[in-house]
Amino acid sequence: MNDTIVAISTKLGEGAISIIRVSGPESINIVNKLFKGKDLTKVTSHTINYGFINDGIKDIDEVLVSIMRAPKTFTREDIVEVNCHGGIAPTLKILELINQAGARLAEPGEFTKRAFLNGRIDLTQAEAVMDIIQSKTDANRSLALSSLEGNLKNYITTFRDKLKYLLANIEVNIDYPEYYDIEEITLEDIKKTITDLKVDLQDLITRSVERLIVKNGIKTIIIGRPNVGKSSILNTFLKEDKAIVTNIEGTTRDLVEGEIIFDGIELSLIDTAGIRETDNIVEKIGVEKSLSLIDNADLIIVVLNSSEELTDNDKFILDKVKDRNPIIVLNKNDLKAKLHKEDFTFDHIVSTNTNSFTGIDSLKQEIKKMFNLDEIKEQDYTYLANNRQLLLAKQAKKNLEEAEKSLLADTPVDIIEIDLRAVFDTLGEITGENYSDELLDELFKDFCVGK
Repeated sequence: MNDTIVAISTKLGEGAISIIRVSGPESINIVNKLFKGKDLTKVTSHTINYGFINDGIKDIDEVLVSIMRAPKTFTREDIVEVNCHGGIAPTLKILELINQAGARLAEPGEFTKRAFLNGRIDLTQAEAVMDIIQSKTDANRSLALSSLEGNLKNYITTFRDKLKYLLANIEVNIDYPEYYDIEEITLEDIKKTITDLKVDLQDLITRSVERLIVKNGIKTIIIGRPNVGKSSILNTFLKEDKAIVTNIEGTTRDLVEGEIIFDGIELSLIDTAGIRETDNIVEKIGVEKSLSLIDNADLIIVVLNSSEELTDNDKFILDKVKDRNPIIVLNKNDLKAKLHKEDFTFDHIVSTNTNSFTGIDSLKQEIKKMFNLDEIKEQDYTYLANNRQLLLAKQAKKNLEEAEKSLLADTPVDIIEIDLRAVFDTLGEITGENYSDELLDELFKDFCVGK
């Protein structure tokens, strides 16, 4: 990290401005070589300076140059940001000149990676940067901002401090049993601390699983036999004619997808091909594709025609989803009913029609109830933000449970200490107290280059 890096930090294309970001020990000197205006090496930190970028022969563009000196910057290095006119030609030309003047082109996420390595942020905050960039809803943005502000980092640090105190007392009592003035820690003390920590960690895990719905959205498939109203439900949700609707069976032969923001949560809807026996090879492929989606969906909506008796195809579909907690939709309730809620043993059953936008309100309410969407919107934003963090937390909880079992089995305390140390180290991986180069490469590879 002794070199200086440069990248475009805004989307390349036509716009009002583009920003070229430079970070590293030579960033000010490098840009100063190209800047026609004040001597940037002498200006005050955190100032914006007007002038021109010049290639030594002619002016390239009129610019504003921001100077931010270490350590009060995002990377804790000297940072220069060149604000030029938006457009592909001026942006790329200035990038090229800065690169030729001595700055290396940055790798994806390298600015944020330097912020982490220089102690400006921890790993949870680094991941939150990407979450904010990718957020599509206000709730998603709020959750990511909470992690960026350090709420999760503080929670994990406090948790580890309790473990650190416990481990220190165990080690002192093991190594210096003859000193009576040292506070003696008993097995009851250890048991109580482990129990309390396990409850806290489980609460965080449970809360985080729910909050991940906010971040990732709800992947929803709409499934049923042909002509029961699947495509009409999709179109009513989206308030547009996304899927073709006719009274001809098998109209939908491939997946039709759409996304909406539903009660602050992204709902990804997939209308599937009608499930039935068919000799049509195209329709058959669509049916197979529809069935393959069942295992990976967060929500399965099974649509039945309430004005008709159950068919063999209906029964086949219901059997396929019986262990996936689906929502059963008795559609076309404006017609004389032959199917009723009491005919089924599923937990989530609603009655709908698509004659109007309000005809599927019961389905929307059931989704809210099923995923606790009202509770998720409460202002408790301390949560594990991704599967990496969640898996580590679950591993730490497993180690706590192992320590608890060892206590009940009267295992020597120095053996119990090993499990507690594993909990301490595993939680440190969440925040980046412990990390590998391979982990960092994996985390930052999906960042945009200028971030």
